[in-house]
Amino acid sequence: MSKDNSIILFNQKEVRRHWDDETELWYFSVVDVIAVLAENSRPRKYWSDLKKKLEDERSELSEKIGQLKMKATDGKMRMTDVADTEQLLRLIQSIPSPKAEPFKLWLAKVGYERIEETEDPELAFERAMQTYLKKGHSKEWISQRLKSIEVRKELTDEWQDRGLKQGLEYAILTDEITQAWSDKSIKEYKRFKGLKKQNLRDNMTNLELVLNMLAEASTTEISKKKKPEGLSQNKTIAKQGGKVAKAARTEIESKIGESVISSNNIIKKLDK
Repeated sequence: MSKDNSIILFNQKEVRRHWDDETELWYFSVVDVIAVLAENSRPRKYWSDLKKKLEDERSELSEKIGQLKMKATDGKMRMTDVADTEQLLRLIQSIPSPKAEPFKLWLAKVGYERIEETEDPELAFERAMQTYLKKGHSKEWISQRLKSIEVRKELTDEWQDRGLKQGLEYAILTDEITQAWSDKSIKEYKRFKGLKKQNLRDNMTNLELVLNMLAEASTTEISKKKKPEGLSQNKTIAKQGGKVAKAARTEIESKIGESVISSNNIIKKLDK
């Protein structure tokens, strides 16, 4: 775990949280969230009773709650039950509180939108367009970003055809591609840009997006021709695809006299 701890305010009340570099997730103090939503004078007792109820119901959620050391009111570091964002949103469903209703409504809205997008994929692109505009991206950048989503989908479809497992294996191969063309692993790239939870592609420049698309599109085409089997062979193809973009990157940098790997991100842009 990293030592990146912080406190956020929710309805003027403090909620402790911790950023984990390995999982790239925020973990929140469950007791602090309950203190806000349940408005209970004994949030620890409330959580203890709720946790027992979840365990009795054999809820999957009760098994996923972890513990981390967080600073208590007396200033000492004490073990505290924590939940990531997904677990926290599921936990909120078990808390009968008017303050929890906005979260529940948001979840229902998100779920409904996903159903709509399955039936009409254009809605997903339209919503993505609006989200990126609100974040301050230009229409030209958004056009590149949406194209990169299409290229990525073609690559993951190819990986699926090759029998690879979504999740860990996809992440390993993506890291191989990124390392091959940018000389940085995804974590190193995000650290270079000053990112944590944020999506790396959402913080790439136009040129970085183009090179990343070239790397992924090249990997897709090489894979279709060579039909690799298993993770090891697919890693070799991923490196080959990444190196195609690395050659383009090297050529560009020789002409402009500087690296195309930028430390800029959308957070810095919004702060200006």
